[in-house]
Amino acid sequence: MNNRYAALVALVLVQLFYGLTFTFANDVIVGGHVKPFGFILLRVVCAGLLFWLFGIFTPSKKIERGDFPKLVAAAFFGVALNMLAFFKGLQYTTPINGAVIMITVPIIVLILSAIILREPIKKIKVLGVGLGLSGALILSLYGESSTNGTNILLGNFLFFINAASYSYYLILIKKLTAKYHPYDFIKWLFLFGALMVFPFGIQEVNMIHWTLLPNYIWFAISFVIVFATFGTYLLNPLALSNLKATTVSTFIYLQPIFAGLFAIAMGSDQLDMLKISAAILIFIGVYLVSKK
Repeated sequence: MNNRYAALVALVLVQLFYGLTFTFANDVIVGGHVKPFGFILLRVVCAGLLFWLFGIFTPSKKIERGDFPKLVAAAFFGVALNMLAFFKGLQYTTPINGAVIMITVPIIVLILSAIILREPIKKIKVLGVGLGLSGALILSLYGESSTNGTNILLGNFLFFINAASYSYYLILIKKLTAKYHPYDFIKWLFLFGALMVFPFGIQEVNMIHWTLLPNYIWFAISFVIVFATFGTYLLNPLALSNLKATTVSTFIYLQPIFAGLFAIAMGSDQLDMLKISAAILIFIGVYLVSKK
């Protein structure tokens, strides 16, 4: 398997992990087992420890002093602000609104890539983004949410901050992956990120009743840390080292498909022609953006 196809497989796995995480993270937080900011601190610190342990067994290139400000910025936009805004947004608005806003990421990345990375905007990529966006909108807007947000405007704004910060993060690490292997810098990313989220989450971590957590919640927390954090933050930079940022961002359209399939498998949703049509649009969009 060549590097390009390996990168595409990595991106599919990233979206699979993220798609399943919506269910697991929701069960942990809504069930009252761990509060949002406490969950974020657990996620960042534990994943950071995994990255540092992983770094012991892998050869690494020393990070130049002048690149540490870029790492701090990437940690702020890709770890701290990204996660804090997302989980806080869930408190104020509905998940359906968050899903719709998050699928603006490829459009934001397309614009930022043209401005910052000087990547040309090709018509076929615009068409692919449009088709993928259409399919994702169909899946995200299908049906009405049964949950009423307490502050829709603030929640939607926080989700947009989350989407914009993640988009800018992809641009920042694209420059770093051109110079370093992800193994070289990802551990620093999480070290800085842990320091940033520590003040927000330490109080909520201290409130966790560890001995009362059910086995399923332990599994859900472990999945989010190992697969949806350690795995995704390792695979995304590997993909960026072989693909354009616009291609990587467009794979976010696969998240509603994986989330939907998982819901169907769990018996909480059903398959119909509308969802199949939306999935076809998404796959065509991803194909057009990812093809040479």
